[in-house]
Amino acid sequence: MNKLSAPVDILVLGSGGREHALVCSLAAAPDCGRIWAAPGNGGTAALATNVALDANNPVAVADFARQQQVGLVVIGPEQPLVNGVADTLRAQGTATFGPGAAGAALEGSKSGAKRFMQSHGLPTAAWSSFNDLDAALAYLQSQSLPIVIKADGLAAGKGVTVAQTATEAATAVRECLDGRFGPAGATVVIEAALRGPECSLLVFTDGRRILPMAPAQDHKRVGEGDTGPNTGGMGVYSPVPIVRADEQQKMLEIMETAVLGLAAEGIDYRGVLYGGFMLTDSGPQLLEFNARFGDPETQVLLPRLQSDLLTVMLAVAAGDISGMELSWSPDWAVSVVLCSPGYPGDYPTGLPISGLAAAAQLPGVTIYQAGTQQTADGQLLTAGGRVLDVTALGSTFAEARERAYAAVRQIEFSGCVYRRDIGERALRGREAWS
Repeated sequence: MNKLSAPVDILVLGSGGREHALVCSLAAAPDCGRIWAAPGNGGTAALATNVALDANNPVAVADFARQQQVGLVVIGPEQPLVNGVADTLRAQGTATFGPGAAGAALEGSKSGAKRFMQSHGLPTAAWSSFNDLDAALAYLQSQSLPIVIKADGLAAGKGVTVAQTATEAATAVRECLDGRFGPAGATVVIEAALRGPECSLLVFTDGRRILPMAPAQDHKRVGEGDTGPNTGGMGVYSPVPIVRADEQQKMLEIMETAVLGLAAEGIDYRGVLYGGFMLTDSGPQLLEFNARFGDPETQVLLPRLQSDLLTVMLAVAAGDISGMELSWSPDWAVSVVLCSPGYPGDYPTGLPISGLAAAAQLPGVTIYQAGTQQTADGQLLTAGGRVLDVTALGSTFAEARERAYAAVRQIEFSGCVYRRDIGERALRGREAWS
């Protein structure tokens, strides 16, 4: 694409590590103008103007975009998408990266997503959904273990339990329907557990065509060895060495079918579609869809993306990515998430962070800030559960991993928690999941 006639002013919605990564990549684009981050974090403040704007309020976002003559709005988190922010922006003519509420429902309702998968012949685990406790518990008695219990709605990545015992399964169902996850748990989805390694494949789509990104593999559980409760993600790497070429091709075909299915249902889907897969013995099976960039997957995908992100996003927003291709670095990327003590449960905030400058000086290292805030005198403090994403590139998987952990060891804040085994299984090969 030729250089634009004027720089593009950009509004990025969100406050996590994903949004810091998006701001970093967009700021490097030749045609980037001003960037606002709403509300942003301590990291985005270095490249963008953080604004106290309610990203979940469609009218407030649209008013800001119109008043500031924003040329592109990039919606990071899922809640603004589900709330219809993209619909309101497009209605006033603002170029927007992210699907409307109808498309975001693929993430906003797990039972709705499962029905979509079934309607379009997409491979997924057997399932059922309930909003009545007695009916759900009766269904459990007829199912084999392990079994997966999911809150139907948005629960920040924490509404999923892979129950190994009948007691654990019943407890998870009760927690959903008794209000632990609020309205998100008013319906509970119960599905058969699939066996195999997980893998994510994200694609840019204009609603008809796709541009696939590189595969990535997240680590959901808080504890080493994939133990403990699910989180929003403790670490990730890309590409995924255990994925076979035939599996990647099958995942690509599934994502193409999904986009065509959305179009057939009259849904104008412009943004990122995220497919979460289990690589089973019978082929890739869909676990879920997300309607946006993954977090922390974005923090390893964007450092490897050599194409101009702004050019791609503008084409997606305009509804035409025909003729475009993505260019990827051959480097590997590994990212380790540093968390506050207590996460994913209750955790303190306001803890001073040190060592970032030294860590960022290491070869191939980029540090994305997630749950951070900066004081008036420049002190960086913790402000969330997932605090930092320490990402490293390397010519080999082992080198990227070693660089990431070398950087992690430079950073300090009280009670800092992180997994020391990110990527360890992949180094051992496919048999590590058997």
